[in-house]
Amino acid sequence: MKSLNSSTSPLASPRVASHDARVLVIAPNGSYRTAPFVAAAQRVNAEAFIVSHGKYALTGASAQGLHVDFEQLDAALAAILHEHQQRPFRAVLGTDDATTELAARVAQAIGLPHNDPAAARISRRKDLARERLRAAGVPAPNSRRIDMTQALEPQAAAVSYPCVIKPLALSASRGVIRANNPAEFVRACQRSAALVREAEFEDERTTLLAEDFIPGVEVAVEGLLTHGTLQLLAIFDKPDPLDGPFFEETYYITPSRLTPEIQQNIQQCVQAACAAYGLREGPVHAECRINAHGAWILEVASRTIGGLCGRLLRFGTGYSLEEIVIAHALGQAVDTQASDGAGGVLMIPASKGGILRRVEGVLAAQKVEFIEEVTIQMREGYEVVPWPEGSSYLGFIFARAPTPQQAEAALRAAHTCLNIVTAPVWRGVDQRNLEASS
Repeated sequence: MKSLNSSTSPLASPRVASHDARVLVIAPNGSYRTAPFVAAAQRVNAEAFIVSHGKYALTGASAQGLHVDFEQLDAALAAILHEHQQRPFRAVLGTDDATTELAARVAQAIGLPHNDPAAARISRRKDLARERLRAAGVPAPNSRRIDMTQALEPQAAAVSYPCVIKPLALSASRGVIRANNPAEFVRACQRSAALVREAEFEDERTTLLAEDFIPGVEVAVEGLLTHGTLQLLAIFDKPDPLDGPFFEETYYITPSRLTPEIQQNIQQCVQAACAAYGLREGPVHAECRINAHGAWILEVASRTIGGLCGRLLRFGTGYSLEEIVIAHALGQAVDTQASDGAGGVLMIPASKGGILRRVEGVLAAQKVEFIEEVTIQMREGYEVVPWPEGSSYLGFIFARAPTPQQAEAALRAAHTCLNIVTAPVWRGVDQRNLEASS
């Protein structure tokens, strides 16, 4: 495996100087992806400038920043372009679904390679994406919008079962619930709708998506688009069955153990989905199901994978995903030839709710053969919220092994070492009354 610090690495080339390579990173407050992108920019000798939504700009020793209001896109664009006039950006990246459309608008305005802003919006809106896939003939679940301002029982009668209820624009499987009959459909819709009451756009607050449940194994796909052509970076196996009722993700293993023919089918399917959306540049994260009928598109987003999972690309390429994406945005070629061995990550699930007191067994988990790192992201005293309402993992376990099977086994063994200790959440009387009346 190549070393990230190797002086022969294309990413360490003196062709990129910090004064010239200024990278604009647009990220929501609290995004897992911000720190990895800042660190990656430093490793490629570039300067990260963070634009975020919040009361205070994200500034510090490692990255300068600017505060904008993501709900006021025109004003945000004007503020960013003013900063660009002071010192130009050579690359623009949106880290999360909420920022990809603004990133596309910025890149378009300053003449950098970009996706059409409309394509970026389609990639974050599940209902619009389904329409494009259907029109293009790309295999995807049948779906229909659910109007939460209307009675649910008649709408339940028009749905095929089992189905999956989804918010239009949330990520990380938040609010995604399987329903096997009309009664479960009504409960799932009510539960999912509670998560989008504060959504930015009215239709995202009042509309859900119901789609056919597609059986089969699930994979995640990371790729890069250049002038509309998809370069496949990795396919991650998800060895745990994801059959519901909720769809919290856990294990990712690479390289995939699927046959070359199936992997080619996956790549072709994701490429077709990108074309259907109109995506042409930058990172792509996709979720697919595979069964006897081939690959099916569940999601395609114009961003990188969430959490700290981008580290897994080091096992296959020698570089983190964020380094690859920044280098690509700067027009640098990166040798992503696969190396020997396998890697895996466990996104430590929140199996029960409560106030986190401590995580026991971390040292024992780190001693398991092939485990490289155990990192607990959630701090003591914070509330642990299980899926489908939850959105934050407790932490991550990383493994590197000779084979995918050994990487998976190591992650499972390390997970058994952990004991998550929580305390009950005691709500105040006013909060209970508020919940009861909602």
